[in-house]
Amino acid sequence: MESRHWMSIMLFIAAALMLFVSFLSYQKRHLPVARTMILIMLTAAFYAFGYGLELLSGNLSQVKLALHIQYLGIPFVSTLWLVQAIQFTGAAARFRKRLIALLFLIPAVIFILQLTNDWHHLIYRDFLLNTDPSVSLYYTVKGLWYNIHAAYNYLVLLGGIALFISMFVRALPIVRKQIAVLLLGAVAPMLLNLFLWTGTRIDLTPFGFAVSGIAYAWGILRFNLLRLTPLAMAQVFETIRDGVLLFDYENQIVSYNRAAEKMFPELGSRRRYPADMTEVLAGSGELLERLRGLSDEDERFAYERLQAGRRLYYNCSLSFIHDTGNTPIGKILLFSDITELKESEVRLRENARQLSELNAFKDKLFTIVAHDIRDPVALLVSLTELLGDELTAADAEHAEVVREIKGQVRNTFQLVDNLLDWYRSQKGKVSFHPQAWSVQQVVRQALMLAGTKAGMKQIRLTERIGSELTVRADKEMLDLILRNLLSNAIKFTGIGGSIEVDAVLEEEKVILSVRDDGIGIDEATADMLRLEEPILKAPLGEEAGDARFGLALAREFVRIHGGSLWFESKPGSGTIFYFTLPGSAGGERME
Repeated sequence: MESRHWMSIMLFIAAALMLFVSFLSYQKRHLPVARTMILIMLTAAFYAFGYGLELLSGNLSQVKLALHIQYLGIPFVSTLWLVQAIQFTGAAARFRKRLIALLFLIPAVIFILQLTNDWHHLIYRDFLLNTDPSVSLYYTVKGLWYNIHAAYNYLVLLGGIALFISMFVRALPIVRKQIAVLLLGAVAPMLLNLFLWTGTRIDLTPFGFAVSGIAYAWGILRFNLLRLTPLAMAQVFETIRDGVLLFDYENQIVSYNRAAEKMFPELGSRRRYPADMTEVLAGSGELLERLRGLSDEDERFAYERLQAGRRLYYNCSLSFIHDTGNTPIGKILLFSDITELKESEVRLRENARQLSELNAFKDKLFTIVAHDIRDPVALLVSLTELLGDELTAADAEHAEVVREIKGQVRNTFQLVDNLLDWYRSQKGKVSFHPQAWSVQQVVRQALMLAGTKAGMKQIRLTERIGSELTVRADKEMLDLILRNLLSNAIKFTGIGGSIEVDAVLEEEKVILSVRDDGIGIDEATADMLRLEEPILKAPLGEEAGDARFGLALAREFVRIHGGSLWFESKPGSGTIFYFTLPGSAGGERME
């Protein structure tokens, strides 16, 4: 078998290999770079297949037909490779479409001129019979536009190589492998094409594209070529909000992103990288010491620096980069700017300190004011009681006035006392010491204290509580709850009415109730009393406001015991207040 037959077989195999690479690229056809790779390999396959047919041609017509097939790829393959370089590197983003259209102008002209070459002979001036049987039957005498196209192809390839070399210098290690594969895919055909200018009659360029096909297939299967382009990697690197510094194994800064340059403006003053980190970061001595003192393991540390009169805070994370084995080849340092967080933390602490001082001042002021109000009111209560006792029956007119004054002063004293108790409970200053108490004894004591006030309105106070019931409660809180509920009941019960206190055991809770047959609570007031914080709502009037305040305090103390307070009321028929406390039957009082 002649050598040209072997060459044809090799060219057909090369074309098949290029079709295989097109198939691999087709699987990622959603990427523009992959679509360009499909076209590159298809045009290179036409080139190789057509040249294989040319070597097997037996006459001039067959040679010309084979050239037509080759020129389905020859004019376009180099330009397509440049388009791929532009896509990978992100060059000419603003006018890319117009640039690509301009680049294909000469290839389109060459394609048309070759189809019509018999009319003008601008591509091939003549076809001469070849005396060497080991090559093609005819060899061609090149025309003007063939040389123009050759020069254009070299210019296009050099432009793409320049783009890739520029990207290679700035790229991350994982991306450099992809760029190297693509560079090999262009350099191999170009170098083999140069043999044509030495006088050889064999065009080795298609075999160069076979090398490209092998390189591309290896890159796709081994390095995820076309999966993530250098441009995409660069965009990811640049758009990371954290600062990134990339070091090689000799502690030289290889690359950095924009966020890092904002943190360390001195990075931008250096024109060439890699650069020694000691020179670039000379003004950040503390960071350099930290980097030199790190071990061979990933680490995290805090770092702060003074920049433009402002102290900046960072969380730093250092990670080592390894090759396919366990050998470290570099490291990457991430800076998270937490300055705003730190400053907010400082402001919060300052606000907390000021608030604490204000609260302390308020507590002190409230205590002083409450003391200055409570003691004089208590004195007024005593004086009005003494004055009432000294008045004789003859002074009936003055006695009525004194009784009114005494009632107002007593109500004021009770309000101030409740206010102090409520304030202490909100501040957590009320001590809570629950013990077991006889419900009957506690209720009778509360009824006895309320008896005087109820007697003035001839209100009958009764209780129906078994002696076996006990509750576990704080005695002072329980007295205040009962005192407020009885006081409210007396206030809203008419002359000659009745108030009844009852208690029943339900599971492990004692339900106490205070029932009156007074005027009841109207719907608007009932809705207000059901609010979570009725004390803070708009007042409904003097009496309703006092009732609401006392209820808020009683409900708060019931909640401290783990119970709940509610009421039922019907206007004109009376009101029942219920509250629950933990309790049992048959317990003994513990003091």
